[in-house]
Amino acid sequence: MVVARSIRGPPLPGKVYSWDVVSEAFNEDGTYRDTIFYRTLSPGYIADALRWARQTDPHATLYLNDYNLEAIGPKSDAYHTLVMQLMAHGLPIDCVGFQGHLALRYGYPDTLQQNLQRFADLGLDVAITELDIVYVPADEAKLATQAYCYARVTKACLAVRRCVGITIWDYTDKYSWIPAVFQGEGAALPYDQNLQPKPAYHAIRDALRDAGRHRRH
Repeated sequence: MVVARSIRGPPLPGKVYSWDVVSEAFNEDGTYRDTIFYRTLSPGYIADALRWARQTDPHATLYLNDYNLEAIGPKSDAYHTLVMQLMAHGLPIDCVGFQGHLALRYGYPDTLQQNLQRFADLGLDVAITELDIVYVPADEAKLATQAYCYARVTKACLAVRRCVGITIWDYTDKYSWIPAVFQGEGAALPYDQNLQPKPAYHAIRDALRDAGRHRRH
């Protein structure tokens, strides 16, 4: 998916803070996804889209964004290499977005903080852009594990100076995208179907509060 207003409509410079310019460009093994953009424009479409986006709005923060980037592996390695190549050629890239669609059955990505840091070390911002953590069925143990994982993601971002934010993919299970796409799955967000906070909400709050106390001291 390419989201670059310069090729979809009239420029609106200064109207948005950031653009997800190219999203989901790589397969799990680090090869390029076979998209219409790749087939039509070759791998250079990513550089072109970033260039066009910068020309349209010089002040917007430009993102590359994908899922399953959280752990160090072939896919995140491919993005790391791509970003280095883009930067070496003077192409505009400001931030890499790690979507953060996680599931308890796959375990927590233990190299998340290290991975965020290695992209930040290139001189980029990083962000968690679509966080949700799936578990089914609901029980107290899974709620506790989900809360633990939400806290770990929050702390990982807080530990990386250039991690600029965490965005959750909606806030309540009532409006989650997951059940409509993955039958029988869901319960991925900090608030339940009745808009009541779950342990995950308190874990996020506590992680943020503890970080604030530490910085004040």
